[in-house]
This record gives sequence, C-alpha cells and structure tokens, in this order.
Amino acid sequence: LPYLDIPFQHAHPDVLKRMKRPASGEKNLDRIAAWRAICPDLVIRSTFIAGFPGETEDEFSALLQFMEEAQIDRAGCFAYSPVEGATANELDHPVPESLREERRSRFMALAEEQSSRRLRRLVDQRIRVLVDHVTPEGGIGRSAADAPEIDGIVKILPPSKPSKRFRVGEFVRATVLETQGHDLIVEV
Repeated sequence: LPYLDIPFQHAHPDVLKRMKRPASGEKNLDRIAAWRAICPDLVIRSTFIAGFPGETEDEFSALLQFMEEAQIDRAGCFAYSPVEGATANELDHPVPESLREERRSRFMALAEEQSSRRLRRLVDQRIRVLVDHVTPEGGIGRSAADAPEIDGIVKILPPSKPSKRFRVGEFVRATVLETQGHDLIVEV
C-alpha cells in the first residue's frame, strides 16, 4: 500500500533535540520529497506534539511551516501532557496548558484544511475501496489511505444497477464524486 505512518512529532531541530529525536524537519522534508518522487500516490499520516516544554512561538511556527511544505495527508496533534516519571517534566520553561491546547487547535485547523485539500485531488478519480458495511443507503468502506477508526471513511452510494451490488469484505472500484471533510463520497 502506498501509505506511511511516521510519528514525526515536531519539525524544529531544537524541539526535536529536547525530545531526544534524531531527525530534523529539513531532512524529513527531503525524505518526503524523495518518497513522493518514487511514489506520487503516497499518503503520509503522522502525529505531532504541540507545547512540548520550552517550545517557543517561533518553534511552533516552524512546525506549521513544515506541515504546509510537507503536505502531510493525515495528521493528528496532541497537546503535551506531563507523564509521571518522564524526563521531559524536568525541562525548563513548561508551556502553560491553555497555550498547549491553543497551539494544538491551531495545528489541527491547518491539518484538517490540508487533508481536505489533498482529498479533493481525488474527485473524478477511480479508487479501490474495501467495503466495511452495507446498508440500504449504500455502504461504508475505506481506501488504502484510511486507517480504520482513525481516518475518514468512504461513503458508497447505493448502486444504480442491481448488477453492481457489493458485499462486506469485498474490494470495489469506485469513482470519487465529492469530499466531505475527511470523507469521500463514491459511486461504484
């Protein structure tokens, strides 16, 4: 499947160093570009942390800039939360909880807009869908880019012809008609 789930966690080198992560945002952008050159249909999912101890507004802005440049397809963000016994609890300059949540919200607004924009590229394209549920109103499934219970769903319209019926567990070829937030609306 052309799908990678990589927990980048942040993009600013100083924050990554405090997190004891070996990568840098710039190197990750180069990696993403190389992967997409090899596989243009690649979908990248990742998770990030906002408000890690010591994170400045400039460091957070670098994370948002990374998101825009990387064009991450699916992203989640957690506001940093102290965990009992974690060495990060001892770092200087903890970010106030309200600011951690505000940054998480800003990140998620960007991530949702970006995800919707990337999904819109699929309109009028044919995709492969795994059927998860069948109802009188059609069905629910997922594409290769959708992790169950995490990402969006594929809403399958009822077949226009009886010969185009589908069953749970079956893969079907479908045309993307439109997007609704993180979801796709398709016709078999």
